[in-house]
Amino acid sequence: MTTPASRLLSLILLLQNHPNQKAADLAAQLDVSIRTLHRYIQLLDEMGIPVYTERGPYGGFSLVRGYKLPPLIFSPQEAVVVCLGTTLVGEMWGQLYQDAARAALVKLENVLPDEQRAEVAWARRSLVTTGLLHPGLDAQAPVLENLRRAIRELRRVEMVYQSTSATQPATRRLDPFALALRWGWWVVVGFCHTRHEVRTFRLDRIRSLSLLGEVFSLPEDFDARAFLARDFQPQVVARLRFQPGVAHVARGNRFSWEGLEEQPDGSVIVTLSAPDLNWAASSVLAYGLLVEVLDPPELRQLVRDWAQGISAGYPVEEGSNG
Repeated sequence: MTTPASRLLSLILLLQNHPNQKAADLAAQLDVSIRTLHRYIQLLDEMGIPVYTERGPYGGFSLVRGYKLPPLIFSPQEAVVVCLGTTLVGEMWGQLYQDAARAALVKLENVLPDEQRAEVAWARRSLVTTGLLHPGLDAQAPVLENLRRAIRELRRVEMVYQSTSATQPATRRLDPFALALRWGWWVVVGFCHTRHEVRTFRLDRIRSLSLLGEVFSLPEDFDARAFLARDFQPQVVARLRFQPGVAHVARGNRFSWEGLEEQPDGSVIVTLSAPDLNWAASSVLAYGLLVEVLDPPELRQLVRDWAQGISAGYPVEEGSNG
């Protein structure tokens, strides 16, 4: 719907690009009456935008010579935010938005003054973000594109999904509400018609997906961020001990821990939150002999079982020095 504000802006651009226009021509281009057009001219005058009229067969309304709408103005820091944000979107969304991100950057750089372009060039060389994506994103691009389309068109989808709790993939119908990048994995949030509740599904576990002709209504009170914050509730809270000689490893990975306690002997005890025991055990084994599980007991037992299983898979060969 066209608003008076947008018509005023259009009027300024018309006068800026084509001076000496007749009232009737301007009114026709704006789809308003001549009376309304004169009211808009008066509003521009009250706003301090210099409009004047030349009489005669070649006369009409014009802006004062030399007047131009100010270009899109950013501070150097704002220009960096916009350009780096555009680059980040291209990297995070892969093929889905890479071309659009590149095109947007070209357009931005074409309109930025030299000072802003120099600041953006410095930032792109010096402020780098990497490692945000799971390496298999390109393979997920068709699913990502179909889900984006389904979310935009509010269309139900049918997918073949392999969950960790099932030995075989199962067919599910889903009303997709939102896409999210969480813990390094792309997930879709939506209403699952099998479980009759809102759930999350990892895109890399979707074996196939098709859009259905059925549509759905998005719940008015649905908030994807709030749901995801509630959805990840740690089921396992573990305490791990790093010996004094390797305590620096724990300190260097503070983002991994819910808490970190320095001990008098120089060791460090950290608190790890995980969605399940398998996740916690995988995290512990990533540190190998550097860490000891203090509790819970079931995690200690699982790590012990896994370690024994790994050891059994590498028997000492006859004649070796192992």
